[in-house]
Amino acid sequence: MTSQTEINISDVVDEGKLNVFLVCVFILFGLFLVMDGFDVQVMGYVAPALTTAWNIDTPTLLPAINAGLVGLFLGSMLFGMVGDRLGRRRVLISATAAFSVFTLLCATADSVQSLAIIRFFAGLGLGAILPNATALVGEFSPRRIRVATMMIVTNGFTIGAMLGGFLASWLIPREGWQAVFLVGGMVPLLLLVPMYLWLPESLQFLALRRNDGREIAKWLKSINPAAAIDPATTRFVVREERALGVPLFRLFTDGRAAGTTLIWLANFLNIVNAYFVASWLPAIVRDSGMSATTGVLAGTAVQAGGAIGTLFIAYIFRRIGFIPILTVCFAIEAAGLALLGQPSLTASILFLVAFLTGVGIFGGQPTLNSLSAIYYPTDLRSTGIGAALGVGRVGSLVGPTAAAVMMSQQWSRADLFHAAAVPAVIATLSVLAMTFVMTTTSTAQGAGAAVRR
Repeated sequence: MTSQTEINISDVVDEGKLNVFLVCVFILFGLFLVMDGFDVQVMGYVAPALTTAWNIDTPTLLPAINAGLVGLFLGSMLFGMVGDRLGRRRVLISATAAFSVFTLLCATADSVQSLAIIRFFAGLGLGAILPNATALVGEFSPRRIRVATMMIVTNGFTIGAMLGGFLASWLIPREGWQAVFLVGGMVPLLLLVPMYLWLPESLQFLALRRNDGREIAKWLKSINPAAAIDPATTRFVVREERALGVPLFRLFTDGRAAGTTLIWLANFLNIVNAYFVASWLPAIVRDSGMSATTGVLAGTAVQAGGAIGTLFIAYIFRRIGFIPILTVCFAIEAAGLALLGQPSLTASILFLVAFLTGVGIFGGQPTLNSLSAIYYPTDLRSTGIGAALGVGRVGSLVGPTAAAVMMSQQWSRADLFHAAAVPAVIATLSVLAMTFVMTTTSTAQGAGAAVRR
């Protein structure tokens, strides 16, 4: 009788190195997030053109903006749990296909109502991508570079929003607003083939729920070719056991309640501002007397700040830790938003302040996502990330809606951005509170260590 060799999947991954296979997989994940970032910003970029084409004022577009955000909220909450239960690969492929089709259909909309319906279903598909992709990046990364890898790969979100700005500023004057949605739908459609061929399933999921040794062995050898694995005689194990119960409720058990609450609060407050800026900054800049192109480029500068800032944060993370980085990010965000409200800014100063604001908002968000990814065990990871982002998506409704109400009441540009600075200040305080919670809670020791590092 042949004896079985027991191999811990997490140990094999942790001992591996960043090889060509992992780089290609991470690039694929990054492209998922480019789609997400592009879509989040797209309504802000096309809003000035839509208001002109349909002869409506800016706040009238709010139903179309909010419909996509409601879809994102439901998709993040629902499909994070589905990914933990049924597999992240299936969810990612299905969601990408749905998002692609509905984004293409956005180009056919001829009213705010029709655009709102289509945007809801596009958002529903898109909401599944970030929690499941972030969870997989964390699971496939060797321990020593895990957090940095998650930050860099999820930076694809910000890069997508930034590229969308350049694309929109070039396409809309030449081809109209419809062209932005056509490009945004075609790119994910082209990704479906490499996703089907090369996208791996979560190895921890395969061990906990399918016990598929042959498929686990195939992917593990790609991740760590030096690992000695014989599928016929190897029993694969993980550090965690399959747990029963409703995943969403389990985020508040085993000493995780306070940490989960603070992570949710920080996500909500930061995304309030992220979507306020993404949805309305170009239009507010235009309405304050500058050109529509200047408004789009200001939005692009915000995203560029996030993209560059995230790379710098990933580089210094291990020396500083989560709490100092997040505190500085949100403090910069608060100051930047307050300065954006100054009507006397020249275009060059506007772009600089927008860039710094982006460092705070969109540099802080990948750091929060990474914190969620390491705070929860494998069988809760997509649920934890998805729930935090789902709560954040509530903020994505609050931010644009509150701004639309203020704009309809003729609030000045200064008042709008001063009001937006308040959530950033509260987010700074909530992050500081995490220091106490995560150093005094007996569970989540890995997250606590990372916070203190």
